[in-house]
Amino acid sequence: MSKPDLSTLSSLSPFELKDELIKLASSDANRLMLNAGRGNPNFLATVPRHGFWQLGLFSMRESERSFQYMPEGVGGFPRREGIEERFNLFARENHDVPGVKFLAGAVSYVRDQLGLSAADFLYEMCEGILACSYPVPDRMLRLSEVIVGQYIRKEMIGKQPFIGEFDLFAVEGGTAAMTYLFNSMRENHLLKPGDKIALGMPIFTPYIEIPELNDFQLVELSIDADPQSRWQYSNQELDKLRDPSVKAFFLVNPSNPPSVRMSDESLEYLASIIEERPDLIILTDDVYGTFADDFVSLFALCPRNTILVYSFSKYFGATGWRLGVIATHRDNIFDQKLAELPEDKRQQLHKRYNSITTTPDTLKFIDRLVADSRTVALNHTAGLSTPQQVQMVLFSLFSLMDTPDAYKQAMKRLIRSRKAALFREIGIAPEDAEDPNVVDYYTLLDIEQLGGKALGPEFVKWVLASTEPTELLFRLAEEAGVVLLPGRGFGTRHPSGRVSLANLNESDYAKIGKSIRKLFEDYVGRYNEATGSKADKNVTKK
Repeated sequence: MSKPDLSTLSSLSPFELKDELIKLASSDANRLMLNAGRGNPNFLATVPRHGFWQLGLFSMRESERSFQYMPEGVGGFPRREGIEERFNLFARENHDVPGVKFLAGAVSYVRDQLGLSAADFLYEMCEGILACSYPVPDRMLRLSEVIVGQYIRKEMIGKQPFIGEFDLFAVEGGTAAMTYLFNSMRENHLLKPGDKIALGMPIFTPYIEIPELNDFQLVELSIDADPQSRWQYSNQELDKLRDPSVKAFFLVNPSNPPSVRMSDESLEYLASIIEERPDLIILTDDVYGTFADDFVSLFALCPRNTILVYSFSKYFGATGWRLGVIATHRDNIFDQKLAELPEDKRQQLHKRYNSITTTPDTLKFIDRLVADSRTVALNHTAGLSTPQQVQMVLFSLFSLMDTPDAYKQAMKRLIRSRKAALFREIGIAPEDAEDPNVVDYYTLLDIEQLGGKALGPEFVKWVLASTEPTELLFRLAEEAGVVLLPGRGFGTRHPSGRVSLANLNESDYAKIGKSIRKLFEDYVGRYNEATGSKADKNVTKK
């Protein structure tokens, strides 16, 4: 296989560069490739999935109660009358079947703790899992929005005082949320070409790439987290948001790839800035928040200004389900900004939405998102598929009913044991082991931090001056079959590799650690030859 020209690959997205690394890593048929470059977890929540399949069986029984006279396999819609009693019978008959006990508990929780009608809940779930009707309401099924909203309150707001209600739009994962939001903000003149937006760096790469497209042509301003301060934003960086020319601030919290949540102090400081900038639009993508203890989203502190994006994909191991939500407070600046648009812009939007409502001027931003997601004209068939919404509800109830957070603690133990194995074999103890803001879904191996800690700044300067930024990653792929993503593509300042701690087993991370140490020792040897130094090649060994 011909070697790639590293200098020509630096412009690629890290997710595209990953494909080149995989080609190299898999070129040796006698070697197992270890791909730690992807965030797709290798764990998943089984209990709510068992519940989903058993709910499907119960729903089929409900459907087959109709049209029994037809032998051709025709069923009908479930019937609301008596559905709770029929479910109780089903649960008693199948009490030992995995998932049934969870379902029975979920019905009880919905009725006794949330104060909702068990019959209405069962009917919505049965109709939803059978997928026999369009999603109505299209933004999100009625009780599903209430239940998922309770989950969002638990995981994103927690004990933080929160006044008022918020709306949810069920979407096809966080990627759909990003696509819809960028599009609707442009269509509704909340952001226009030439506007300046701030990005909390480093950040999930599409947040960097989408604003640069011809569709949007936004000017990007970096708010840089400091690796020397364990990836927190300094007050000086956050002060950039005081500039009135900055229209919006987009961040991923906890961050990707450092996997560190904003400290309480930074959240409070940012909230104080927003008090002085009540016009500032905030988009916070909090997909990794459920891996943190007592997580509080910026949405909880500044609900009027903030759009919350949350995906169920990572925490529940459900990337293939494509489950996410967009949340906006019912009292928000987006609706306010729409009402304050100049007359010509409001007339333009009046024409855009007048086919779906007689009062388009009062159409909320989140409902415009729904319409825009189906190019307005197909608004009547908008909405996330109903079986997807049912699984989302069951995931939410699984978390709400888990009052000791046993599942969350198990997930945290799993990924942190993997991180410990990785660093143990590299031979350098992670500096952030006791930091409560570190979430550990990913870890970022920064050459400046690792090399500087082991041998000092002169070694780091030599490495940076004598190698292409991606050389270390390509050597790992070619020589050890190890795939990591380049941190540069996420907006980090120095050459680094993102290691996902979610998608391999502990022994694999130990192997990756050994490969990194071997590569590190090779560079130490080359450094000694080039500089006449006598640095210990085994410096990373404990």
